[in-house]
Parts: sequence; structure tokens; C-alpha cells
Amino acid sequence: MAENTKVIMLGNEAIARGAYEAGVGVSAAYPGTPSTEISEYLVQYKDSLYCEWSPNEKVAAEVAIGASVVGARAMACMKHVGFNVAADPAYTVSYMGVNGGLVFVVADDPGLYSSQNEQDTRMVARAAKLPVLEPSDSREAKEFMKEAFALSEQFDRPFVFRITTRLAHSQGIVELEEPQEAARKAYEKNIRKTVMMPGNAKLRHTEIEKSMAELAEAANTLPINRMELRDRRIGVITSGIPYQYVREALPQASVLKLGMVNPLPEKLIREFASKVETLYIVEELDPVMETQIRAWGIPAVGKEIFTVEGEYSANLLRKAILKETREEKKAAVVSMRPPILCPGCPHRSVYHVVKKLKLHVAGDIGCYTLGAVAPLSVVDTTICMGASISSLHGMEKARGKDYVKHWVAAIGDSTFLHTGINSLMNMVYNKATGTVLIMDNSTTGMTGHQDHAATGKTLQGEETEAVDLKQLCKAVGVRHVTEVNALDIDRLEQVLKEEVEREEVSVIITKTPCVLLIKGKKPLYEVEREKCKKCGMCLKPGCPAMTKDEEGIVKIDDTLCTGCSLCEKLCKFGAIRLTEEGGR
Repeated sequence: MAENTKVIMLGNEAIARGAYEAGVGVSAAYPGTPSTEISEYLVQYKDSLYCEWSPNEKVAAEVAIGASVVGARAMACMKHVGFNVAADPAYTVSYMGVNGGLVFVVADDPGLYSSQNEQDTRMVARAAKLPVLEPSDSREAKEFMKEAFALSEQFDRPFVFRITTRLAHSQGIVELEEPQEAARKAYEKNIRKTVMMPGNAKLRHTEIEKSMAELAEAANTLPINRMELRDRRIGVITSGIPYQYVREALPQASVLKLGMVNPLPEKLIREFASKVETLYIVEELDPVMETQIRAWGIPAVGKEIFTVEGEYSANLLRKAILKETREEKKAAVVSMRPPILCPGCPHRSVYHVVKKLKLHVAGDIGCYTLGAVAPLSVVDTTICMGASISSLHGMEKARGKDYVKHWVAAIGDSTFLHTGINSLMNMVYNKATGTVLIMDNSTTGMTGHQDHAATGKTLQGEETEAVDLKQLCKAVGVRHVTEVNALDIDRLEQVLKEEVEREEVSVIITKTPCVLLIKGKKPLYEVEREKCKKCGMCLKPGCPAMTKDEEGIVKIDDTLCTGCSLCEKLCKFGAIRLTEEGGR
């Protein structure tokens, strides 16, 4: 890629480019939409830096902190709920400060496009006393990354780099520049600064309050916080993607665009407020800026006219501020497309058997969460990464061993390594009863097929030792661990019946690769019309490749069929068979 040229980049790609140009030495991450692609773009620069998939966000944060301690510029990337997992080290490194610049890139998800909550990272960062930068387009995403590392080192503070789904996945023009050399600052042993036992932490708290005060003062003159004076009847304080909506909906309004949203520049805000007649604060999700600005006694209009839910838009601002309602074209009427497991997904056959046995499922975060969707509808709970196993444990302790024999915990291979292993250890340690299904499809599926510690391949494309999940389970004390092909439904049914009756912890690993990982020609199935009894048994698992024609006879779409064979196994009349073109 040529340097000093203008190119179009997605926000996530621009963040990766900014980190590269800033001379980042180490990056660690756990995949999670909408942050996943940052690391996938960053790995193209692996000759200049090191990047990895870590087993979870806490580990990723600690890897980055370690790199910072010895003088490298380092970053950890995650989505907003992943920042909760990283909170333990993040809160404490806030007290430690940095050596090499340290940045946590955190992607929020207003609108809940791929998340279980709509948490606002700015709230977490304020509680942790972490400064926050927030870009509004791809160009700023790249430039602000470099600014974040520079400010981190200047003020001895780890920084949060907050983005949202819209920024991560929208495009903009970015000017490429020569990367800085990945300089390493000298390491000097400083126990009072880097060993956070109570006596040292108490002293460090005083230091970070000083640093945050200095940063708040500097924020008044930082170029990333800028005043755009136009028509002064309306003034808007905003940041991030909402700045784009403000400029579209209110092109003549005066704007104070904040690139740093924690700490806020009080003097600059007061100056701007004094120059406009009516001040509005436009921010997605929580009233973070609004609460602080009003606490300073500055009159402003905020969440009394704006929502605290979901994404904003130019039309939302026109309606709220200008009382304008624009006539919009009616959306085209299209068929509903609810999320569903892919044709041939090995999770479908597992859930079919679970449903047949009338078992409840304590679910987890991953593709298998879609087992909650009709027609399977077998997943009863989904909370957070790793919670399936520990919530199953809680159910057994609350209701007893016999009660939990009607439940299983379902978790994927990547999620099991993320936080499930801790929960499994807890079950064994506390003499629990319960059956855990590790649905091993050999990838981190829902976020786009990233590798993990059990796949044998690193983010940088290198072969490595693969964790053996069966041996891992045995190592923590599970005596009954069974591997089953997810598509062998008779064997799976037999094993499930046996294991849920045990009055101890047992694990079933359904070990079948994600169908999207399988390359080459796949077997295809077709229905022999004269044999079809229209019973619908083959339709119960809800495979998208299967429908009924106008006569009620099942038909299989050969463009969707992956040849998983589940339908063939379910048909008791031999009406489904391999095509001549197919083959195993």
C-alpha cells in the first residue's frame, strides 16, 4: 500500500492503520462485533508489530498492560460488554499509569445490532477515571489513535478509544502517512508505581487525580475539541457519530465538537455556551456529557427531548429540535428474515435432540444462542459469556439434583475457553450435579470465524499447540467426558439420556466443524415425491433449505443444502436420499 495517499477505509480499518502509524508494538483482542475487524486489519502489519487473539478481554488487557510496562505502545480491542470482562485490570492500570502508551479500543453498540445490552462505555470509563477519545469518522479514527498514544504517554494515563457500530462499519476518506518507528521506552523498576498493593495504590490515587485535572485543563486547548461558530441561535455540544447527524440536520447551527469526552473541557464549554442562545447536548445513549455540564450550572437541553435508547439520526434531530417531520418513503414490504442457524449447522442437530428429550437449556453467547428462535425454541437463558455453566450450577444449588436433570448448559468452544472453564471448575469444586454441552465447531463462529486456543492457529497465521478440550475437562476433575459427532443424533440421544441422570458433573463435547469451514463439493439431498408422507418430521429442526410445495410435499433447495444428512436421518420413510451428483 502506497504511503501519503488518500484511500477509502472502514472505521475499523482506519483504527488499525492509525495504530500502525502510531508505532504500536503489541495488540491483543478477543473477537466481538463490532470491534472484531480491527485486529483482522491490524494483522496485515504483522511484520512491524505483534497481534493476537487472547482467550478473553481480561487477558487481552493484561497482555497490553504488560507490553506498556516495559515501554512498548500497546492496545487491547473489545466490544462494550467485553470491557466489563477487562474491568478488573482496567480500573487498576488507571492507578498505575503507563510507560509506553496504552489504549483500550472499545466498540459500543447503540441499537443492539449484535449485543445483549446497550451499555455506554463512557460511564465505565468515568468510573475508572480513564480518559476517553471519540472519533466521528474514519479520518478521525486514524488520527485520533495517534493522538491517544501521544496523550497517554504525555499525561501518564491509559486511554479508552470509544467507537460505535456505525463508526466501525461506515466508510470515509483517510490519508495514509508514514508509520512511526515502534519505539520502546526504557523500563525502570518502580515498585510504588507498578505494584498496586494498598499502600502504593493510595498514593497513586492522588497522582491520577492530579493527572486527570491536568488533562481536563489541557482539553480546553486540544485541537480535537473545536468550536464551529455559525448561526448562534442554536448551539450544539456533541461528539462521535452524532456530530455527523448534527451537521446534516442543522447545517447552520454552531457546534462544539468534542473529540475528548472524558474529562470534559469546562472552560471551553462555558465559553461556547456563552456564545449561543439555546444550547443542546446531543449524545447517543446515556446523558454523560449532559449530567456534567448541567452540574456546572450551564443551562442546556438534552434527554428531555432526546431518547436514551438506540442510534440517533438526522431526522430524529430535525424532529426534536426543529419540530420538523419530513415525509419519508414507505419502506418496501419484504419478508421477515429472523436470525437462524445456517443450513447444515451442527448446532441444529444437537438442539433437535435436546428438544426431543424435553430438556431445558441454560444458554450462552454465540451462534448457538439462536437455539432460542423458533422452531427449536430450546434455549431458556442467555446472560453473558460463560454464564451457561455457572447459572446451571446455581439452578442445581437452588432446586436440587433431581431438578437439574431436566437441564443442560450449552456453550461453544471459544466461549468455553473465554470464561466457561472457570465455571466448570466451580461445579467440580463445589460437588455439583449437571451436564454441560460444549458445542465445538472449531471456530469463533458468530463473529466471523476467528481462531482461538483450541484451533491450532494464531491470529498471525502461525501453527500452534491446540488445547484438547476433552483433556482440559478431565484435568479440572470431570470424570465423565464424552465426544460425539453432532450429526450422529442416535448416539447423541443415548449419551444425553445417560449423562443427565448422573449425580455429578459430566461434559458432552459435540465435535463437528462449522459447516462454513468445510470447503469443496458437498453432498446434496433430494426428496422422492412418491415416498413423502407429508408428516413434516424432517422440517422440525427448521433447516432453511427445506420447505413444502403447494401440495404439502417437502422440497430441498439445492443452493442451500450442505449435505449434513440430518433430514435423511429424521425421515422414517426413506423419502430423502443423496442425489447422483452428491457424495460423501
